[in-house]
Amino acid sequence: MARIAVIGAGLGAMAAAARLAVAGHRVTVYERGDTYGGAVGRFERDGFAFDTGPGLLPLPAVYRDLFVKTGREPLEDVVELLQVDPSSRHVFADGTAVSLPNASRAGVVSALDEALGAGAGRRWGDFLVRAREAWDRTRRPLLEEPLWTDWQVLAEREPYPAVPHKRLLRTRRAGTLAEAGAWELRDARLTALLESHALVYGLDPRTAPASAAVLPYMEHAFGTWYVRGGLRELARAVYERCTARRVEFVLGAEVTGVAEKDGRVVGVELADGTAAEADFVVAGVAPAVLARLTGGAALRPADGVAPQEGAPSRLVVLLALRGGRPEGTAHRTVVHTEDREAELEALFGTAPALPARPTVTVLRPDDPALVPDAEHEAVTLTATVPAAPSQGDGPGAEDWERQAGRMIAAAERAVPGLRDRVLWHEVRTPADVERATGARGGAVPAPALAAAQGRLLHPGNSTGWEGLFTVGGWSHPGGGLPHAGMSGALVAGLIVEGPRFRGSQ
Repeated sequence: MARIAVIGAGLGAMAAAARLAVAGHRVTVYERGDTYGGAVGRFERDGFAFDTGPGLLPLPAVYRDLFVKTGREPLEDVVELLQVDPSSRHVFADGTAVSLPNASRAGVVSALDEALGAGAGRRWGDFLVRAREAWDRTRRPLLEEPLWTDWQVLAEREPYPAVPHKRLLRTRRAGTLAEAGAWELRDARLTALLESHALVYGLDPRTAPASAAVLPYMEHAFGTWYVRGGLRELARAVYERCTARRVEFVLGAEVTGVAEKDGRVVGVELADGTAAEADFVVAGVAPAVLARLTGGAALRPADGVAPQEGAPSRLVVLLALRGGRPEGTAHRTVVHTEDREAELEALFGTAPALPARPTVTVLRPDDPALVPDAEHEAVTLTATVPAAPSQGDGPGAEDWERQAGRMIAAAERAVPGLRDRVLWHEVRTPADVERATGARGGAVPAPALAAAQGRLLHPGNSTGWEGLFTVGGWSHPGGGLPHAGMSGALVAGLIVEGPRFRGSQ
């Protein structure tokens, strides 16, 4: 039985802790905050409750597997999972709107044809077939196995089978997601639909590889799910599974250093001056935090992939509304920007700024647990924004309030009369994300993607120090709730089975 210290209580870290405890190890989780969950937070006021992090769950099979492997109680026994239908509603720049059924290719094709014109659904359906091929080619190495030592194979090969594009006697294939959309979908609205799946992860569709096609494919193939009571309930369920398997949690305990001897970890050092011995250390922290804890030495991963830096963040606006949620309201609506080029240049240009016309995701859950009564509604608005450090230059409170106003104005295209219904609102900035996760500037990690010279791969879970592993969105296989859960499974396998572990079969 090994002593294992886990730094941080995010979903990936807790997923690893539960699996390691079931394998017979003595696991202690050290969390500098006063609660578990990391980015999966909650805000409550006046009988309203909101998720401050992710609001929907793709690929619930990852957490079903976690609960099966750590006990006989299935996930559905501890949380209520609801398939969201429609999966999403989209309001485009020209005012066109379409609602897309959940996990139904035929339904999506029909809806797009009706809303956007004959042929639109077929083009999107054909795109999803190609996206599935990219998924099949990359699913195992990117999600289910430790990062290959010859990861350059993933970096150099574009798995998306792009359609040849002929122009001026030249034939090209799409190298970026934006090119795939423009050349293959041939409709600005379909392109906006495609690119929104990248933008929500802070990816620039103009530079993201065509392999980012797997992002809309995952949603189409596996559906979109909501956890009754909010995603915070999933964090609670994983926390309770950990405690049931005798994982010890020490909250309010900041780890200030990882101790090593002769290139192997021997424990962790805490802010109160004490130390805890450990045979293994699992770090569920952002790269900048791990660098500080190890003096930078452990950031020389054996796989050679450099930690990602400079990812965008998210601005979240929580709205307490008078008036109940109308029957038939879509759970999620994406209101697309009226000026794509201006938004992308603001977010990803040489001088990042707050977009004047942002793309906004509107979440309107049908959940009595989130409101004081049926005469009120809790709505969450989210938009991608540049990362902004909690200290130093960057947007101030007035800038964030101004951007929140822009988001509310955009959301009113989907929710008429929204501003007149607002009782109060709360703004969660990148600085709040930084405080919750430790990520510099509140940056939010994206899922790993193939191609792009490895720019969107994440470092493997092993590090330059023997016995030190990384888990969560900033390590392989990247950001998002499913990927965080997968990283927990990979780290547990590497510790339990050793470096020859090759993933679940």
